[in-house]
Amino acid sequence: MSFFASLRRLARSEGDAPRSQAGALARMAQLSVVAGVGVALMAVPATAFVAYTANDVSHDMIDLPLELEDLPNAQTTVVLASNGERLAYFYQENRQDIPLKDIAPVMQKSLLAIEDARFYEHGPLDLKGTLRALVNNAADGYTQGGSTITQQLVKLTLVSQATTKEQRIAAVEKSKARKLRELKLAIKYEQQHSKNEILERYLNLAYFGDGAWGVNSAAFHYFSTSPDKLTPKQAATLAGLVKNPDEFNPVAFPEKALQRRNIVLSVMARDGIITQAEAEKLQAEELGLKITKYPNGCVESLASFSCDYIRQYLLDEPALGATVAERKAALERGGLTVESNIDVRMQKAANKAVKNHVDPTDKAIGSIAMVEPGTGKVRGVAQSRPMGKTKGKTYLNFSVPTQYGQSNGFQAGSTFKMFTVAAALKKGLSVSKSYRSPNHLTMPAGTYFDCEGRGTSKWDVGNSTGSGTFNMYTGTRQSVNTYFAQLEKDAGLCNTVKAAEAMGITVPYDPDKKITQQVPSFTLGVVDVSPLEMAAAYATPASGGEYCAPQPVNRILDRKGEVLKKYEPECTRVMSKGIAAQINDILAGLQRPGGFGYARGTGLPIQSAAKTGTTNSNKSVWYVGYTPELSTAAMLAGASKDGRPIPINGEKVNGRIVTFNEAAGSALAGPMWKAAMGPISAFLTPATFDPPPERQPVAQKKESKSDDDGDGDTRRGNGGPGGGNGGGGGGH
Repeated sequence: MSFFASLRRLARSEGDAPRSQAGALARMAQLSVVAGVGVALMAVPATAFVAYTANDVSHDMIDLPLELEDLPNAQTTVVLASNGERLAYFYQENRQDIPLKDIAPVMQKSLLAIEDARFYEHGPLDLKGTLRALVNNAADGYTQGGSTITQQLVKLTLVSQATTKEQRIAAVEKSKARKLRELKLAIKYEQQHSKNEILERYLNLAYFGDGAWGVNSAAFHYFSTSPDKLTPKQAATLAGLVKNPDEFNPVAFPEKALQRRNIVLSVMARDGIITQAEAEKLQAEELGLKITKYPNGCVESLASFSCDYIRQYLLDEPALGATVAERKAALERGGLTVESNIDVRMQKAANKAVKNHVDPTDKAIGSIAMVEPGTGKVRGVAQSRPMGKTKGKTYLNFSVPTQYGQSNGFQAGSTFKMFTVAAALKKGLSVSKSYRSPNHLTMPAGTYFDCEGRGTSKWDVGNSTGSGTFNMYTGTRQSVNTYFAQLEKDAGLCNTVKAAEAMGITVPYDPDKKITQQVPSFTLGVVDVSPLEMAAAYATPASGGEYCAPQPVNRILDRKGEVLKKYEPECTRVMSKGIAAQINDILAGLQRPGGFGYARGTGLPIQSAAKTGTTNSNKSVWYVGYTPELSTAAMLAGASKDGRPIPINGEKVNGRIVTFNEAAGSALAGPMWKAAMGPISAFLTPATFDPPPERQPVAQKKESKSDDDGDGDTRRGNGGPGGGNGGGGGGH
């Protein structure tokens, strides 16, 4: 029988425990015969060993790498809030590499004791160690590895770097070809790297079970400590895991993990790393786990939908790669540090507001988005349906644009009247511009023209806020549809559309395909938008006239801590400071006595402005308000499981059936807005808006009294294709 056949035969019988001391001695005697042959082979170079065995395995050889590439290990990406608090982790393998000097010596020694005690004495192949492992395993029950650390590192690296199913299978298959290939690679790797480099890479690459890759993650996960502070007992636990991290998982199988740890402690005592007395004392102790979880992704984050928005935003970031696949790999393997603009205090306030106003299982969904004027920094997004698959949960992010959240958005109602005011002021119309505004008004065909000069059809518009003569202040404060129908005519439909587009609103327009929302009822909010888009739009007058694209991220750092991408504000002046100040003063009326918001208690102790919105069929209600430092959009919308808009009226919201008059922006969205902005206003600077160029008294003579609670709507606004609301009108 050949030497290698003897090794194979003995290895196969290794698991049979000796039944007696005599049996163990007999077995050791048998092994000594093989060992004698092995001693002679110690002088044979490893390359000669490879040549000797090549013929035996040539028929099994497969086309795999001839040498290992020193590619970076997959690392964990961390997402931070603006104050440095961790929001989430992204990873394929939860790992953070560290240098060998930051790993406790007892951790290094315990691993070598159980896996490769002669690591610093032998080359890539340790025949003596292999025989010793066989003898020890047979004689006293230790489970000691036969492969060297370098051989194990080769296998771990091949598995880690495998990019195809075939490569992954080949990296773990049980064959002489794989063993020979690993040995060849180990020989070359040891020629190019020091022992310390090999040990460092091994400790960072090895899997320690329960989702912990590398000793750094393992130390924090199992014991909530850094690897440089590991104790002998903790080190023994971790060292025992690498042989079979699933079988010895201390979370799933604590008894097996304890037995395995105690074996490692015995080996450590045998090798003089600790005393026998220390080993016995530690073996009597519990594992002493102190688990720290590292949830992968956004589901468990305190800012789950802000986190999801950040992820989708970065998958569109060219600095992370040329393709989505490359950018995804950078996020999940690159060890990036993503410094976000999310403010934890604001995020928590938004979370609480949506939770307290809309139940997760309601057919309505509550959503809040917050943007900082002048920078575009996204301070938080939240929604009432948590992230997940079960009932009352969703993965649709209703707070952000479709490209980032998969929701198609909702019509924003009379919040769009702000764009009409902006267009009118830019055209030079005075805030005192007055119109006699009846409850019903018919605007003839050809009254409005889209941006290609095409005339629109007839528009029948109505409102429930009463009739009378209104100016820009009073018409806005009471959200009079027939007033805005006339103001939009004089401002120009195209100018109103362009005002909205300048503030980040995408207006679908393709007349050849009969897709156009450049229609007379545009001022009533016929375009589907997200709360984030509306918050950014309203941040424009708050900033003094600059529209800033929403940005959830401040900086991206690479695995070395170097700046990979720094985001600067992307701002464009779209209106003068004077016009912005005028809009602020007009919209501030909603928060003052006589305004819809004030009546609902949405006023703040600092200066603020706002606008309500209610859509046709009550499918969504809005309240978009801002201070000089923060713009916040709050929305309640009826949404089916797949995100399609459905009416709120008659549905249960937070335990109450919504009546017709309650399905309005000030009644539903306003209180939710205040629930978030009230606490937030306590830590905002009490900055003030610039004074407006012109101020108009708000009193006016009414011809009839309103028949509702003061929060009007446009459920009476309608129109046909190309001239009316294009399939749904907005209210306020």
